[in-house]
Amino acid sequence: MSDRPNIVLVHGAWADGSCWSGVIERLQADGFNVRAPQFPESSLDADVARLRQVLELQEGPTIVVAHSYGGQIITAGADAPNVVGLVYVAGFALDEGESVGALLADAPPSPALANMITDEHGFAWLAEDDFLKHFAADVEPTRARVMYAVQQPLTLSVFNDVMGPPAWKSHPTWYLVAEHDEVIPPDAQRLFAGRMGATTTELASSHVAMVSHPAEVAALIETAAATVAAAVTT
Repeated sequence: MSDRPNIVLVHGAWADGSCWSGVIERLQADGFNVRAPQFPESSLDADVARLRQVLELQEGPTIVVAHSYGGQIITAGADAPNVVGLVYVAGFALDEGESVGALLADAPPSPALANMITDEHGFAWLAEDDFLKHFAADVEPTRARVMYAVQQPLTLSVFNDVMGPPAWKSHPTWYLVAEHDEVIPPDAQRLFAGRMGATTTELASSHVAMVSHPAEVAALIETAAATVAAAVTT
């Protein structure tokens, strides 16, 4: 078995596991065991259950990496005994008693979320114009349109879910701030990172840094992996 920790990648809203493709290729090339499952996004409980299911499959120490709403999933569900570190990529890192909806209500809607389309089943989608211009603004247009086509809608119920004890209080954390994010304001990301005491890096990126800057995101994950591996051996 490799001395490298396993890596589990958690996608956010309006994305799917394929958004991590460029990161996965780089991590696999460097010898990491990687999983990037699909999350139903039909409820926070369902998403947490999927994360715990995947964590049960991992043999040995595991780092969990999350993007956007995926941060809410790992904050609630990365409490398995084999989890040794958390990496947030422009992700929500809520504290106990907080909800995404309450946080978003404290500021004007971000450009990507101002015109969300809600269907009759209570799921939110992004319109193509908002997706291309704001959600994935620095992604090559052909790739961005494919991402738009495969977007995973998010149930509106997750905006009201109140966080319990957060997993980040029990693990070392890393945070990547996307400086040109038009979904989660960069200052909000800096607030999340600061109160976690996360090792923080900033990148001139849109919300989907793992798509537009996969090498930098993979490097951050590998830094986290090296740090926790060194801690285990000392």
